Amino acid sequence: MATTTKKTKANTKPSGKTGKMEDSEFHKFFVDELKDIYWAEKHLAKALPKMKKAATSPELADAFEKHTQETEQHIATLEEVFSLLDEKAVAKKCDAMAGLLEEADGIIEETEKGTMIRDAGLILAAQKVEHYEIATYGTLRVFAENMGHTNVVELLSQTLENEKATDVALTEIAEGTINAQAADE
Repeated sequence: MATTTKKTKANTKPSGKTGKMEDSEFHKFFVDELKDIYWAEKHLAKALPKMKKAATSPELADAFEKHTQETEQHIATLEEVFSLLDEKAVAKKCDAMAGLLEEADGIIEETEKGTMIRDAGLILAAQKVEHYEIATYGTLRVFAENMGHTNVVELLSQTLENEKATDVALTEIAEGTINAQAADE
């Protein structure tokens, strides 16, 4: 019994860090995932103003306003990434973000307007989104690194750091007053 090794483009290139990778399956997968997070960011940009309007705390409303502006920047950054990769910026439905935003809508519907319980729920929903984005941008950055897309790595790193900072800011708002007030309602 002789075994044969199937040669593919992927295993004929040394470590994937040199040369063009546009035709590799890994590159295609990477671009597909960029399309996914592009959809996610675009839909988040539409959802954040609704979350701001639903917030009770002015501090939380301000955080959602700031995050809306940052999300618009993330969209522009992704468009730059697509351009660097000579790809068209096209969104592909992100089922994960769709579910997270649906959950945020449910929190708004199921909590009483003007309460800190609603704010605590909004922070929970927003942090779930942040954690999804952190995981996605972290992984995409590593993918870009492995393919030698240095400029893309830098852009994704900036967005990743911004997502982490937003998560920390939301935690600070929750722990500052909102969670304690929600517990007293």
